Amino acid sequence: MFDPIAAIDNSRRLIRAARILARHDALFPFTDLPAPPLAIRVAHWLAKLRMPWEARIAANDAKRPGERLAEALQDLGPSYIKLGQMLATRPDVIGEQLARDLMRLQDRLAPFSQSEAEAAITQELGGALGDHFIDFGPAIAAASIAQVHQARVANKTDSDDAITIKQMAVKILRPGVEQAFARDLDSFMWAAQLVERTQPALHRLRLTEVVRILSESVALEMDLRYEAAAAAELAENMAAEIAAGEFRVPAIDWRRTGRRVLTLEWVDGVSIGDTAALLAAGHDLQRLAARVITLFLKQAMRDGFFHADMHQGNLFAGPGGAIIAVDFGIMGRLDPRSRRYLAEILYGLLRRDYRRVAELHFEAGFVTRGKSVDAFAQALRSVGEPIFGLRASEISMSRLLAQLFRVTETFSMRTQPQLLLLQKTMVVVEGVARGLNPDVDFWEVSEPVIADWIAQHLGPEARLMEAAEGAAALARALPNLPHLIERAERAASRFYGEDTGDEPSPPPQNGRAGLGWWVAGVAILVLVLSWL
Repeated sequence: MFDPIAAIDNSRRLIRAARILARHDALFPFTDLPAPPLAIRVAHWLAKLRMPWEARIAANDAKRPGERLAEALQDLGPSYIKLGQMLATRPDVIGEQLARDLMRLQDRLAPFSQSEAEAAITQELGGALGDHFIDFGPAIAAASIAQVHQARVANKTDSDDAITIKQMAVKILRPGVEQAFARDLDSFMWAAQLVERTQPALHRLRLTEVVRILSESVALEMDLRYEAAAAAELAENMAAEIAAGEFRVPAIDWRRTGRRVLTLEWVDGVSIGDTAALLAAGHDLQRLAARVITLFLKQAMRDGFFHADMHQGNLFAGPGGAIIAVDFGIMGRLDPRSRRYLAEILYGLLRRDYRRVAELHFEAGFVTRGKSVDAFAQALRSVGEPIFGLRASEISMSRLLAQLFRVTETFSMRTQPQLLLLQKTMVVVEGVARGLNPDVDFWEVSEPVIADWIAQHLGPEARLMEAAEGAAALARALPNLPHLIERAERAASRFYGEDTGDEPSPPPQNGRAGLGWWVAGVAILVLVLSWL
């Protein structure tokens, strides 16, 4: 039902946003809208009107459109920064250069006051500030949703009641950030629905779905207990790498963690983005570059759970070259089917087996059955062949995946959100690695991880393991076989209209005697075949 008050409020907020975009000369995403209706034309006209204090920013002349858009989104605040980060995961829609520029959004905002931060702690954790921290410093970093403080805690050991002092990092949500996001997301959805109703040509962008995914992502980030759980799960998955000194995840202080407050151990390291400081600290940049790639692929391919925000600001190099990760608000998941799909298409492209890669897309149900496998294989060849003859260091895996996803869209392959997040993260990881070592060979570094995954999940040993698991499941099911047969026979009797009372019925005639056994046999056969 049409709500005029909501329409006025949403229009007012969106026109204000358009005016800020106009100041940054960042209205270009809207200039190509086909035949906009009157409401959009009026909003566009109002956006171009500048008040005397809204002078055009002259420095914009030397900036790319994506850079201007990124700065405008930063001025608009947290919700628009998150929207920009979401759009950065869609190079298939907005283009690679624009997506790259939007990925540079750094969430550098002014911190909220110390008193508000301390009030948030006492409200969330109860008691007084001194009950939780022996000292609590000012904000050292402020982002769109939260800011981080350095603090110290005093803990008693279980053995001798001795007190240990530890440095901690305390992350606190911005006051009122939930309400601000709710208002802006409501405006985003209203605008997306308006565009989809009035611009059929733009349905392919699935704007309402983009806003819905953004809303779900923000909802998770608004509860810092989810971030704490993500960090704990990542540490559990990467236990071997942590024990080997290759990776580190800050430990969570669950006693001092709640919905709006997250406390974790303080970690010291050198920013991955500061190559001069890394060299001064004696780090091997080539080894660090390879380690960043390997750790990411192990998370994605082996565990199916990966840090999806691995930019330089969230990665540090610790003693011995350990990669330290922070900020676990955005995590990605890949189910076994997606991991198998990804591993096989990469392996198939490396072998130039385009027919097999095409068949994999159809087997996975990613491409409409009515399309031609041969035509799809030909399109894949247009992606793969240009990379052969190049040096491995010249091949960008992220670019290859982006081209592959564009081809699949031509063949009515519906975008897989989990693969888009993987692609976005891979672009960032590849950029981080090349920042450390411009000649890093992504393929050479990743090949052992991919080959190991294929050997474990697609090789003969994996097939034998699947068969063994299937046999064990079958053995567990056999004790219930008589009961299943009896139920099948009763169902068959009802189907043929026979009496199914408590008294035993006479054996059915006319070939119906074995129907229950036949049904059970088919069921067992289907189960066995599914395990082979």
